[in-house]
Amino acid sequence: METVIKTRTIKDKLIFEFENSKLFLFGSTQLRDNAMESFYKQGIPTRKHEEYKYTRVDLMLKGEFDFSTNKNCSDAQIEPLKFLKDAYVVVIENGVFVEGSSNVENLPKGLTICSLVDAEKSNSPVFEKHYAQYADVKTDPFIALNTAMTKDGAFIHIAKNEIIEKPIHVIHISTTSVNTIIHPRNLIVIDENAQAKIIESFETVSATAKTVSNALTEIVVGKDAIVDHYKIQDEKELGYLVNTTQVIQQRQSVFSTHTFTLSGSLVRNNLTVVLDDEHIESHLNGLYLTVGNQVVDNHTVVDHRKPNCNSNELYKGIIEGKSTATFNGKIFVRKDAQKTNAFQSNKNILLSLAGTINTKPQLEIYADDVKCSHGSTTGKLDEAKIFYLRARGIGLVNAKKLLMHAFASEVVNTIKIEALREYVEEKISKTFE
Repeated sequence: METVIKTRTIKDKLIFEFENSKLFLFGSTQLRDNAMESFYKQGIPTRKHEEYKYTRVDLMLKGEFDFSTNKNCSDAQIEPLKFLKDAYVVVIENGVFVEGSSNVENLPKGLTICSLVDAEKSNSPVFEKHYAQYADVKTDPFIALNTAMTKDGAFIHIAKNEIIEKPIHVIHISTTSVNTIIHPRNLIVIDENAQAKIIESFETVSATAKTVSNALTEIVVGKDAIVDHYKIQDEKELGYLVNTTQVIQQRQSVFSTHTFTLSGSLVRNNLTVVLDDEHIESHLNGLYLTVGNQVVDNHTVVDHRKPNCNSNELYKGIIEGKSTATFNGKIFVRKDAQKTNAFQSNKNILLSLAGTINTKPQLEIYADDVKCSHGSTTGKLDEAKIFYLRARGIGLVNAKKLLMHAFASEVVNTIKIEALREYVEEKISKTFE
């Protein structure tokens, strides 16, 4: 083992202890020290913390963890994960950029893709300007822990006025035979008037022990830029994922993000989108399918800071077995953000009496000339619709599948990349089998 991490509780705070001294971490010593200090001040949140009251992330991190980032996946294992055949592919295995497995050769003009380590070594002015500037270590302990402990990740930059036709697919792979914790990190910068489609997929492959991935992505959307962002989370039974995405939008930009949680023992998504200028448009879509004892927690923040901006948010969930899902969505409308249009909706289907959904849509409005709404609905499959389908010769199981597909399709149909949409639809079909 490269480094062993042990955890113990001191005064209700989970403390990390490192047995080996050579961690080979990324970033400046000062940045890491400040982040670790902030982490220790905050501690791993428990249910006493309002933002984490429905998710026991403290239990996920108790025990002994390996901190190694060894490459365990063969190319044969990685190849099926490249479900977009015509894309620029970035492979991040156990938190480290794997150039040999990636497809980042012959990049078009204006597109830069490399590891964070290489971006720092090259003294990239874009990297130096934006790295660790938006995800505040004081706001969340997992941001602080990632900033202190990250070893590598991907740096993606699209230059001014460039339109990247092919999608950029970042594949996060977790592989382990012992309990492991990793901290992958990405910085994505889309300059003024540029366009890009970016997919992040999270996969646990051939794991025989618990893998905890504390992932963080910062996205900068420049003036007049258009960005479509997708997250496909398929962490299987041994995968534990805390995924933080921090987005900053500039004037007249359009940003759309779509989160699909298909599996994972525990998945916590922290998504913050900051509308930091006028005439910005933001779209947040999510679909989560929970089965067995799975736990999925989606926590979103849309921060309207300037006037004349629009945001739309739609999250849907299907909860089965003894699983638990949470949706906590906040919309902030600051004092100066007049003429804001902000809409939020969360809809859920409970397939079993043992399943649990916690939903908490929130609005905080400090401006008076706005149009804002939020809402939440939870229920079971419509018995009248099931009867209608069965009366036309469709069996009970297939009738329920059709209704669940119809429910999910509103989010799935927001995917603009056909091959990706087909991939997600296939995964959903297998979940409903």
